Amino acid sequence: MKQVIYRNLTSRILSLGFVLLLTLSTSLIAQEGDPANGKSLFNTNCAACHKLDKDMTGPKLRNIEARLADEQGLDREWLSAWIRNSSALIKSGDAYANKVFKEWNNVPMTPFATLTDQDISDILAYTAVDPCELNPQSSPDCPGYIAPPTEGGGSEGGISDDLILGALALLFALLAMALILVKRTLDRFAEAKGIEISEDEQRKPLWKAFVENQFLVLVTAIFFLLTSGYFAYGYFMQVGVDQGYEPVQPIHYSHRIHAGDNGIDCKYCHSSARVSKTSGIPSLNVCMNCHKSISEVAPSTLAEGKEFGVDYNAEIQKLYEAVGWDGKTFTGNAKPVKWIRVHNLPDFAYFNHSQHVSVAGIECQTCHGPVEEMEIMYQHAPLTMGWCINCHRETDVKVKDNGYYTKIHEELSKKYGVEKLTAAQMGGLECGKCHY
Repeated sequence: MKQVIYRNLTSRILSLGFVLLLTLSTSLIAQEGDPANGKSLFNTNCAACHKLDKDMTGPKLRNIEARLADEQGLDREWLSAWIRNSSALIKSGDAYANKVFKEWNNVPMTPFATLTDQDISDILAYTAVDPCELNPQSSPDCPGYIAPPTEGGGSEGGISDDLILGALALLFALLAMALILVKRTLDRFAEAKGIEISEDEQRKPLWKAFVENQFLVLVTAIFFLLTSGYFAYGYFMQVGVDQGYEPVQPIHYSHRIHAGDNGIDCKYCHSSARVSKTSGIPSLNVCMNCHKSISEVAPSTLAEGKEFGVDYNAEIQKLYEAVGWDGKTFTGNAKPVKWIRVHNLPDFAYFNHSQHVSVAGIECQTCHGPVEEMEIMYQHAPLTMGWCINCHRETDVKVKDNGYYTKIHEELSKKYGVEKLTAAQMGGLECGKCHY
């Protein structure tokens, strides 16, 4: 009987030990974080206030767990408590929690009570991993880094100015030699035919021979009058037309990167274009929606900037200086940015962005050109009266599923006997539409 009891007790102890061992091993496995998943969680929950290698709204987090263990003797349990509810930890009287709270302007960290132990483990694993392991292209210092190929720039793939000038000089030299040879040939023909050219004819100045030829003088005068009239007309027609105008702004802003590479909608920054006459200049707060977290660009993007003679990181620092951001908080020392206007219609011409953008559904590129390709914004279209009128004459109004035009479309379709209506047929050529 004793042997049976002993045997059962031993079996239970072994079973309990096995369960404890399995639980311990599972717990250890759970603590082994996944850096890839941690990166996703970090970007979703932490990146708004923290960077890995630089202080921002909160402190830098590279190797945060190891640093806290070495410097403060704090373990994973303390970190988890801080992440899930920093305010409660501060109120509990924890010395280091209160120290951090005071150092960072008495602003408590946003609580993340929904993060599991595995989520926190993954995030901490991401903060501890070498960035080169996740992405060899993250820095030129990484062993597997490959410099991005440069497109254009320099003299590669193009013809240098020196080569063009050399070719022109050679052409003129050949022309001069040809004229000398022609003169010698004519002199030989004259000598062979027995034609004698008097010394007076040979010495007569070219201008005198020109003046004595009245027909040639009349033709030349008419030519110069017509040419002068043409250039005078062209000059006066360009007054107030600034097509191609490309001012240098106080802070370099690359539409190529923002609207092109990053695919940011034009109306995210120029939001008033939907509802207002003007498209508006975005406030710096709109810029800081992204650049509060983005203080440096990728190495490949920085290399692209060098091709245009621009240091993108330095331009971001100009933005911070203007908005009064010291990397942690807004200091209140904001400075207005003196942007230079690019597109400027005369005061007597009325143009409404919302009518064209929201009602007509016209894309920004129709008037402003390929903005997503512009490193520096310039005036793409002439913005003249003739240019606007041609657009009204050639553009069909989009009336499908547009209640704004339903009634007037039916009436004008009968009047003109057409299925589609242009903006001109809907009154787009009336003077009072733009001038009143």
